[in-house]
Amino acid sequence: MFNLSGSEIVIILLLALVVLGPEKLPEAIRRFGRLYGELKRMSTGFQTEFRSAFDEPLRELRETAELTKKAVQDATAVTSETETELETETETESETQSESSLDVVGEDSSDSRRDTDTP
Repeated sequence: MFNLSGSEIVIILLLALVVLGPEKLPEAIRRFGRLYGELKRMSTGFQTEFRSAFDEPLRELRETAELTKKAVQDATAVTSETETELETETETESETQSESSLDVVGEDSSDSRRDTDTP
């Protein structure tokens, strides 16, 4: 948390020994340890509450994004199927119309041949 090396801790302890004296130093170290432990517990509790407060909305957001993605994929699939069906219907109608026009043209030409064959 404080990122102190061993030599820095030794210097701090020596300064505390000079300032507090040998009688009060052990009690001051115990107080510091309790305070540090309490701060660490509070920090862990805060982090836990913070994560739990944001996890639920983020989970809901992910679920909504997944549902949206699935809906877009489904819509794309339906659109592709519809386009394929329309193309097939258009081709079928074109072929039917072509055959009909060929039949009509064939009947007209056979009628004209009959007229010319008879004297």
